[in-house]
Amino acid sequence: MGSAIEVHGLVKRYDGLAAVAGIDFEVPAGTVFAFLGPNGAGKTTTVEILEGLRRRTEGSVVVLGLDPWADGATLHRRIGVIPQDFHFFEKITPKEAIEYYRSLFGSDADPGRLLAQVELLDKSGARFDTLSGGQKQKLGLALALANDPEVCFLDEPTTGLDPHARRAIWSVIRSLRQDGRTVFLTTHYLEEAQLLADRVAIIHRGRIIASGTPDQIIRAHGRPARLRVAGPPGLADLLAKELGVRARFEDGRIEVDLADKRDALRILGAIERSGLPWDSFTTHEDTLEDVFVRMVGRMDDGALKSEVPS
Repeated sequence: MGSAIEVHGLVKRYDGLAAVAGIDFEVPAGTVFAFLGPNGAGKTTTVEILEGLRRRTEGSVVVLGLDPWADGATLHRRIGVIPQDFHFFEKITPKEAIEYYRSLFGSDADPGRLLAQVELLDKSGARFDTLSGGQKQKLGLALALANDPEVCFLDEPTTGLDPHARRAIWSVIRSLRQDGRTVFLTTHYLEEAQLLADRVAIIHRGRIIASGTPDQIIRAHGRPARLRVAGPPGLADLLAKELGVRARFEDGRIEVDLADKRDALRILGAIERSGLPWDSFTTHEDTLEDVFVRMVGRMDDGALKSEVPS
């Protein structure tokens, strides 16, 4: 499997300020790649450079074997784009919009098939200004597919959508991967990235601070699994004395790190034998969102500076 996107040493400066400060990543063809970061991290600048909408200052960028800036006219026929907060002509219908895009690209896209794919077929004759926010986003996705693209750039495609609409978009993204297309996804929903993405890169202050599969990032930067038990502070002391574990008490519950899943059975057994009152228990493992929040917070505090190349 080759790379649909290759980025090496990418820099973008505005009046001497580096919005993107020398980043490297590759996106294998036929995969979903999630590009994550807080506001102002450099996401939009990077995506616009990949789409051929903004010129880079330094570095190498190749999308489908083409330079996005020099070969933009050719590249734009091979990619699909849905911008954040998609808007379109107010009086046009979804069917007319796809027919319009079809004429622009000279494609033979079937409006009915595309609208069915994004669950918007029942609104094919409705005017754009009568559609809900979620329905407008679905139309934007349909238009991004009208030219049968090899790479789809989806900029926060589910922002503001209700849970049902979000899952409909997720289904489309999964179908794109099954069709062999490459999806470059930016999102503020970390759950979305963890569920959909084959690979993830986290950018902050213009630099990539973590990359890999979601599981790899969680294992490398996440905390151990924890057992949480509702009970009195005395349970924490008991576990420290009997089992030698470090138990923390906070907000009416004890939390203990688990080096192994069998540790949970030992801890619960010791709690039951103690005779002390206790209630429910849960186990918790870090999610991609947990890791993201902690890494960005640590970098803002200066703790990650040594981990990020200068």
